[in-house]
Amino acid sequence: MISESLTGETSLHQELEVLSVSKRLVRSLSQKLKRKSHDEDGISLRCPTLYSRAGGCKVGATTGEDFGDMGCRRRSSSSSEDVKGYKPACGTDDTNVDCFSYGGKERFWKRSNRKITEIEERPVFLPDDIVEMCLVRLPLTSLMKARLVCKKWRILTTTPRFMQMRREGLYQSPWLFLFGTVKDGYCSREIHALDVSHNKWHKVESEVLKGRFLFSVVSINDDVYIVGGCSSLTNFGKMDRSSVKTHKGVLVFSPLTKAWHKVASMKHARSKPILGVYEVTSDCLIVKCRQDRRLLRTRIGGVSDVYEDPHRLSVRRQLRNSVDETEVSAKPSRLLVRQKNEQSSMKDVRRFFIIAVGGVGSWDEPLDSCEIYDSSSNKWTEIQRVPGDFGVVCSAVVCGGMFYVYSETDNLAAYDIERGYWVGIHTNTLPARVHEYYPKLISCDKRLFMVSVSWCEGDGEIGRRNKAVRKVWELDLRCLKWEEISRHPDAPMDWNATFVGQKNLILGVEMFKIFGQVLDFLTMFDVSDSTKNWIHISRNQVAHQLDASSCLTKSVAVLHL
Repeated sequence: MISESLTGETSLHQELEVLSVSKRLVRSLSQKLKRKSHDEDGISLRCPTLYSRAGGCKVGATTGEDFGDMGCRRRSSSSSEDVKGYKPACGTDDTNVDCFSYGGKERFWKRSNRKITEIEERPVFLPDDIVEMCLVRLPLTSLMKARLVCKKWRILTTTPRFMQMRREGLYQSPWLFLFGTVKDGYCSREIHALDVSHNKWHKVESEVLKGRFLFSVVSINDDVYIVGGCSSLTNFGKMDRSSVKTHKGVLVFSPLTKAWHKVASMKHARSKPILGVYEVTSDCLIVKCRQDRRLLRTRIGGVSDVYEDPHRLSVRRQLRNSVDETEVSAKPSRLLVRQKNEQSSMKDVRRFFIIAVGGVGSWDEPLDSCEIYDSSSNKWTEIQRVPGDFGVVCSAVVCGGMFYVYSETDNLAAYDIERGYWVGIHTNTLPARVHEYYPKLISCDKRLFMVSVSWCEGDGEIGRRNKAVRKVWELDLRCLKWEEISRHPDAPMDWNATFVGQKNLILGVEMFKIFGQVLDFLTMFDVSDSTKNWIHISRNQVAHQLDASSCLTKSVAVLHL
């Protein structure tokens, strides 16, 4: 009995060993199925043929119809095995018959599909550098929407490094910002922004500008500086000039971040000051340090007595000796300041100056004082006044290191920023202009232009009225001669039309009231275009909701964002 039981156990162990499937063969089978999982047609859902000897089984080497030759070899081997006594463990030798019983096939595929699904659903994380390179190429409107995706993208697109990359790249487009509009008698807090490339207007809410009017704006890098202005004391928010307060504060608006901040205030309160911007490099820092000393000393270099400042002559004589004594001791400190400024300029935005001249004071008196703002020191400093016989300044612009100003009496002068004195410029006589329309100076590609309204004589017909036309003039800086280069296609209807230059473009904004409705026209002129033609960008999309007083209070700035 004991021998029979031992013999039975031995045969049972042998049968179990024969019936067990090789782990290595199962692993190879799963790898083949995984490689072919992307193509359902290329994978056979049938079990490979299993053969056994004395109740055992084998796993075939093929799993699909793509391996036809291998299947043939398996079938040929199976036939030989039948001869030797091998029998199919799962029925007949037919590859179309499933041999996975009791849900084995479902469990096998479920496990394989779960692994594939985990791989497909695994999130892909891009490095910050690649995300930054993708976001920097977006238009401004798409960039604003991308900042709403997550906090990480918002922080990534507001860093100084990202701003610098966008400023230096070729992914910017011109944007025109319209400030100082009046709606329903109140100073509007809305800033109207035009995407010039897509001809689409946008609105930006601004509580900071509520109740402020008659201010001037200027664009620097990616920011807009709002200088001066006034507000009503009795009716806050309304454009009421019966009792006003004139401001000397300066606000900075960043369209990319929609953020506001303040900088140092001017020395004098002004409304509608005439502004100019001069961007400098680190190579000019020593010259700027000398400029402060020369502002206190007598001007040199071919300047007429008319443009000398007699009121400060005695002050300069008193300070001349003290400046000369401290000149030697100031050299090391100047070099140290230059090194620090060069290091800071590598990290931050380049240094610039804002020059403010003229405007209206607190008692509605015209101002002839001038002051300059230094971004590195965040201070305003008074400079030499405009000569008394020059007239009231109506327009100004910086071109080639010179601050050009034009007066209502058709005089032209320039302030040398590096040397610190005024120079009178005598040019050829222009044709008679319409005195109600003040000329506008514009700088594009280091070229000086002026837009003015002149009379065009008739064709000789009796009784025909003269026609006014807006012309564009360019000043030859070598010969000091004005030359007409283009004519505006529209009749000059706006007395306070605004023209600004940005790179090689001149953009003009005209707003006027006719037949009880306020209309607006936006035109563009490319100075590098050989055709010299103006292009209409937008018509009657903003002003129909505004008051007629917006024609006098509007200010325009152009940025490439």
